[in-house]
Amino acid sequence: MFSERLGVKLTAAAGATALVTIGVFALFNIRSHRDSLEAEVARHADQLSEAVKAGTEFDMLLNQRERLQGSIVRMGRAPGIGRVRVLNKAGRVIYSSEPAEVGTTVDRASEACARCHSGGPPVPTLDASQRVRVFRAAGGGRTLGIINPIYNQPSCWTASCHAHAQGVGVLGVLDVTLPLAEVDQSIRRARLEVAVFAAGATLALSLLIGLLARRWVAAPTQALLAGTRRVAGGDLSTSLEARGSDELAQLTRSFNDMTRKLAEARLQLFQSDKMASLGRLAAGVAHEINNPLTGVLTYASFLLKRSEGDAERADDLKVIVRETLRCREIVKSLLDFARQSVPRKVPVDVNEVLERAVAVTANPLVLAKARLVCEPGSGLPRAVVDANQLQQVFINLLVNAADSLGPDGGSVTVRTALRRLPAKGSAHVRAAVCPKRHSLLDREALVDGRPSVKLAARWRGGAGTVHLDPGFGSAAPLRGLGGTEELSLACPDCAADLLVKGKSCPRCGGPVYTFEAPPKGMLEGCPAPGCRWQSWEALEGEGEREFIEASVADTGSGISPENLPRLFEPFFSTKGQKGNGLGLAVIWGIVDNHGGTIRVDSAVGRGSTFTVLLPVRP
Repeated sequence: MFSERLGVKLTAAAGATALVTIGVFALFNIRSHRDSLEAEVARHADQLSEAVKAGTEFDMLLNQRERLQGSIVRMGRAPGIGRVRVLNKAGRVIYSSEPAEVGTTVDRASEACARCHSGGPPVPTLDASQRVRVFRAAGGGRTLGIINPIYNQPSCWTASCHAHAQGVGVLGVLDVTLPLAEVDQSIRRARLEVAVFAAGATLALSLLIGLLARRWVAAPTQALLAGTRRVAGGDLSTSLEARGSDELAQLTRSFNDMTRKLAEARLQLFQSDKMASLGRLAAGVAHEINNPLTGVLTYASFLLKRSEGDAERADDLKVIVRETLRCREIVKSLLDFARQSVPRKVPVDVNEVLERAVAVTANPLVLAKARLVCEPGSGLPRAVVDANQLQQVFINLLVNAADSLGPDGGSVTVRTALRRLPAKGSAHVRAAVCPKRHSLLDREALVDGRPSVKLAARWRGGAGTVHLDPGFGSAAPLRGLGGTEELSLACPDCAADLLVKGKSCPRCGGPVYTFEAPPKGMLEGCPAPGCRWQSWEALEGEGEREFIEASVADTGSGISPENLPRLFEPFFSTKGQKGNGLGLAVIWGIVDNHGGTIRVDSAVGRGSTFTVLLPVRP
């Protein structure tokens, strides 16, 4: 409903508030205006009563009653004067501008007498505020009256008439009334003006607030509502325009970040689901195909033995046997890829595992005309590894080395050695979280086959996402950083600040970022270009670590530089039809599960060297 909209509610609330505020102000203003006008009329009435007393004093001393009555009648007919009369102390009207009242006695409980005669002896004196009264006359209009006591002065009791004795204090009162019609009309006019002003101001203010609320609140809110509906409908490409830097603009930017991350999460979820489905499919297909392949291979081998006199048939059967064997290897690789599991680690002799792998691959090495050179290290400690998985790593590396040799063969060299390495250069970040426990690893942006550390960055003149090499102490810089002036680094999910306040890089003086790398505590580093400073106190405090280094080198064709970054991706192969692209993916998964690293050095035409580093203790 229209009345339920936020902008309408804000406008109505602001209009009501303005109306009440202006109304209260107008009420006090009108009261003040009324009091001011009445005070002015009272002052005028007091001056008038004093003038009447002064003008009639001589006639009173001479006791000229007719002349006094005529003067008071003339005064009462003056414009703006309602009535003028003189009352004695008994309440009898002696003189009046209305002759019919002369000789009558007023009620002492009336407004004119109650001020002095309030249930006790008469009050001899009254201040100015007590002498003024406002009442409604018989015609209905308001009237202001003022009483002015006539005191017994020496001139009164020394006059020849001796009308009053010396001991009398008050002889009577002069009562003057003035109609307040003009005052009331002015007040009504002021009330009307204030009402019109209040209505106009409230309407104008409501329209202004309505326009501002529509522009600053209603429009962005409606856009956000429409955007959330599109996102709820599955459109994660929705992006809204954010103007300004207020809360709604920040909310809009957060909404855009949320939809972008939802899209990325959906893509990653789809990719993960696809890989999981692919693993299940691979396992199922491998299981279902393996039995028929065994039958085909058995019968083809049997027929090959029986076709010694038929060369043409023997050649065809050899093709069947060869391709069936190739299919069986693909099925085996699929099973290996699908069955990656948590390693069962026990202390083993790596040299013994390597010897078993060499024995298994003896035939492929002979067929490739490979000259095998084994240089096992002496005195190696037993490493805590899964012997079967490690053997699979060595077998795949040896087979790949044999496949890389040309028709003239070449050499394959296998070495093992003990290495004592510091944390820098040998360790890498396997887990990274912000202070609110959001993961910082980006599994889409890989560095040497490992997920990079993803950070949200802002600097002077730009903003974006940067990726940090997961290798501790690596020479690779932050990718995507535009500069360190006014730099801020934060979690891409919750915007938690990752810069250390008040700390500078001990090498270059630049800013320092930090994040937790479970279970080894906090990692710090400097993002400044050219500076590779990093500190991982918990890990460095452990000192040098022992690693078993196993390398397989060949003198084959080598790998081109553009193919090196994709070497460990599933189903990527440099062998063409001879490979299925799963062997190195399986190797990388096994080595990573053991907490180790694998490095490739290769040059086209000169061969490749695969070096595996496995920690002696996990």
